[in-house]
Amino acid sequence: MKIIIVEDEALVARRLERLTRQALQDDKHRITLKSTLEDAATYLYEHPVDVLLLDLNLNGRDGFDLLKMAVSGSFHTIVVSANTDRALQAYDYGVVDFVPKPFGIERLRRALDRCRSAGERSPHSTKYLAVRKAERLKLVDVQDVRYIRGAGVYSELHLTNGGVELHDKTLSRLSDLLPANFLRVHKSFIANLDHVQHFRSHGSSKYDLVLENDEVLPVSRSKYKELKVALA
Repeated sequence: MKIIIVEDEALVARRLERLTRQALQDDKHRITLKSTLEDAATYLYEHPVDVLLLDLNLNGRDGFDLLKMAVSGSFHTIVVSANTDRALQAYDYGVVDFVPKPFGIERLRRALDRCRSAGERSPHSTKYLAVRKAERLKLVDVQDVRYIRGAGVYSELHLTNGGVELHDKTLSRLSDLLPANFLRVHKSFIANLDHVQHFRSHGSSKYDLVLENDEVLPVSRSKYKELKVALA
């Protein structure tokens, strides 16, 4: 696992690195330490990472500036901060967990386990997804997403206005963060159930969803029962 820790206090950063290694129970993970927003942003643009551990107060700078960029990234984010009054706001931007300072190894281990547990939905769901647009970020309200289609290591956000935006997270990572009205109905599709018109069975274990704009999404046999319950 490739991890970046963004923390401006050197002692705290080294302790967080030590506890992270202990929590993961081996030394094979690559951990990088950064102390400024600028250095962290540059590193994230140039290197693939799996997990970002982020403080929200960096030498007087607001870690939310980096968090908004992280929403568009392929990695998961854990906020480690004493600013607990900002926890709900952080969850809006798709963090997997918010670990309040001071923290111990067990609390950190639970947060890291959430990043490693594929398919385990976060108890807090994100409200925004960010997509890269040239040199800026565009925030997309998740309720403006009609469905999401897998595109290799990326995902296509199909919007209610007819637009399509490319997101750097895979379907699996997005499904960990999205609200309960989003359901993975096929290996290549996540549907926003609020935009479903009806569900069809064609016999011979073939199913699909018809959306409110008459688009049709395939439904896998393994998701049929779960979808039927969700739409009941």
